[in-house]
Amino acid sequence: MPLTGRHAVITGGGRGIGAAIARALANSGADVALLGRDMRRLEATAKAIAGDTQCVAVDVSDEQSVKTAFGQIRERFPRIDILVNNAGQADSAPFAKTTLDTWQRMLGVNLTGTFLCTREVLPAMMKERFGRIVNIASTAGLIGYAYVSAYVAAKHGVVGLTRSLALEAAKSGVTVNALCPGFTDTDLVREAIANIMAKTGKSEGEACAALVTTNPQGRLVQPEEIANAVLWLCAPGSEAINGQAIPIAGGEVMAG
Repeated sequence: MPLTGRHAVITGGGRGIGAAIARALANSGADVALLGRDMRRLEATAKAIAGDTQCVAVDVSDEQSVKTAFGQIRERFPRIDILVNNAGQADSAPFAKTTLDTWQRMLGVNLTGTFLCTREVLPAMMKERFGRIVNIASTAGLIGYAYVSAYVAAKHGVVGLTRSLALEAAKSGVTVNALCPGFTDTDLVREAIANIMAKTGKSEGEACAALVTTNPQGRLVQPEEIANAVLWLCAPGSEAINGQAIPIAGGEVMAG
């Protein structure tokens, strides 16, 4: 139980990657707080997790909502040791049809949310001289993809923010890293498959195959594989891993 006595906060913790991360950290001894918009989903996930679990509703793109949520967390767990910025959205559209609303929403949830949540914990972590911040970015934070320019821009921002903060915190005992999954077997990707089916007339199998062609292993990444990487970055022995953007994509993108 390498994380016994640690407290972890996971945004977007109600399903998919976030829920898998919550299970992995809890199974390793951490107490976890699950943050998200849907309390029912958060509570359902919490019931399946061992240990002391807290559920807090939040809109990570809203400054006051984030402040209120972390205030609630601190009432129960004064010290936050681990932050996993996992909350995210991905809307697709050709650049010429990308509205300002879509652009701002993609930046708000994916990038500003990471900024706001990190700002709530980093000063105290540096003072305590321990902390682990893991940002769930995407291969879209390392390369470009057509028709998701706002999402790609936001995830590139997450990777840049990760590298900058890692340098600021390097001597404090705090590490900041990003994980960059490829297409992962989550509701978000299932929605993308449904969108491909609707626009192209392809079957579900054909639409899924179109996505996994980017992965040399020819498959979707599993949420548990990302959760295991988070656990590695948070467990003892990973102290020198800092400022990295680590692809989890079967070889689609090489770390650089």
